[in-house]
Amino acid sequence: MDLNAFITAEQITPEVKSKTDTLPLDGVTVAVKDNISTAGVRTTCGSAMLSDYVPPYDATVVERLKQAGATIVGKANMDEFGMGGTTETSAYGPTKNPVDTGHVPGGSSGGSAAAVASGAADVALGSDTGGSVRNPAAFCGVVGIKPTYGLVSRYGLIAYANSLEQIGPIASTVQEAAELLDVIAGPDPHDATTRFDNGETSISRVDPIDSDSDSNTQTETVSSHPATTKTYAAAADGDVSGMTVGVVTDLLDGADDRVVETFHTVIADLESQGVEIVEVSLDSLEHAVQAYYVIAMSEASSNLARFDGVRYGPGGGPAETANETTQDIDANDGNWNDSFAAVRDVGFGEEVKRRILLGTYALSAGYHDKYYEKAQDAREWVKQDFETAFETADVLATPTMPVLPPAIGESLEDPLKLYLMDANTVPVNLANLPAVSVPAGEVDGLPVGFQVIGPAFAEEIIIRTAAAVEWRWFFSVPANVFVLIYGDNYDRKAIVGSGGRENLRVFSWIVRHHSVSLDSDSSNPYCQIGGCKTDTW
Repeated sequence: MDLNAFITAEQITPEVKSKTDTLPLDGVTVAVKDNISTAGVRTTCGSAMLSDYVPPYDATVVERLKQAGATIVGKANMDEFGMGGTTETSAYGPTKNPVDTGHVPGGSSGGSAAAVASGAADVALGSDTGGSVRNPAAFCGVVGIKPTYGLVSRYGLIAYANSLEQIGPIASTVQEAAELLDVIAGPDPHDATTRFDNGETSISRVDPIDSDSDSNTQTETVSSHPATTKTYAAAADGDVSGMTVGVVTDLLDGADDRVVETFHTVIADLESQGVEIVEVSLDSLEHAVQAYYVIAMSEASSNLARFDGVRYGPGGGPAETANETTQDIDANDGNWNDSFAAVRDVGFGEEVKRRILLGTYALSAGYHDKYYEKAQDAREWVKQDFETAFETADVLATPTMPVLPPAIGESLEDPLKLYLMDANTVPVNLANLPAVSVPAGEVDGLPVGFQVIGPAFAEEIIIRTAAAVEWRWFFSVPANVFVLIYGDNYDRKAIVGSGGRENLRVFSWIVRHHSVSLDSDSSNPYCQIGGCKTDTW
């Protein structure tokens, strides 16, 4: 099944110091989104503008993958420069959703999510500017984490909107996503947003066990990067008893009724696990989408000015895309402005052009105060509303996406509808908070995601909550599956504990596809992952 999940399928081997090294990602295959620089391997950002660009250096996250023993299997398809939510704006053609190939995989990290969901890669890296990790994770039925701004280095990430975007992991399970986060998180001298060495940085710390305090959320001053003292994978224990989860009611209005019903089913299950459920309302969310797009498009207008056909672009020759070879452009015909415009007309797709034009307009003289400055004011309002909400709840919960995955071609007809689809994810980026999307169920055979949002640098608590949601999936595996494999006497938690990551990957696949025959069949992904009718994985 050709999903078009990769733009460039090229293996990058790990950096192994010695045969005795114990590496956290030894034997793990990783798909890397094509806006993350890889030395010697072309990085296109899904655009004809960069069809022949080969970075001379690795992004920090790529260096860390290689040092951890991971094998990179290719550069994943994406919406052009990250601008889109369906992976249909790629110059190299759309990616198909492996759950249903007639539907989109989400975006802009759709290739990364599709690679994980189809088994083409164990885990993947995406980037999240307004939901671009969580959106495709929800639509493809996998797990996606958007870290707090500054937790993961952005060095080597080709910029779309600097103040909003973060690199994040995508995986089949919460445990795997957290293990990948452990590898890529941490300070980086190449990225000042990861610096915490001035002793003046305040972050939120959540202690759900401290029931004697008036507020479970506390602020502390740190002098080192939060990731240096934490192991995020250890938080994936699903122990949520005593926690308070706030349901953001504003983000349920207008959502598909079937999505809301699935969301409430998960909320009820969390409540049965000892979680207190409260309702919260954030008035600022009414303006979040508008503020996000003004800020993101303005930053994109500035960032993409470098693509001029002189340093980058098709000015020096033809550029190969999925559908055609672009025309040669002579950048030295005497009129630089005309050449600049011609290069960008050919090198950029329609959605990128639209966002550059709108961003340039918002930053232009006479309109800066009217649009950009007001958007920044709204952003601050969103941040304040989240801070207030975390005074009453440890984490917040929403559906990841308010709709089911659209059919391929459906969303491109109405850009405004596409932008509004981001309503549940963009507030997190405006506030620079962490969030995770975990599978919540299916409607008409299409996945629904459950989003958990935490205070800044509280990745541990969102991972713990997501793991509790995931355990709900695990315990819904039909009993006959376990009897078939292990006999009448089995302990589900013990089975996962003894088999670790591989067992949970197998079971997570079974839960999503438990109507599929369990007979030995090489085309059955269950057999490919773990083997059929066998005592070992």
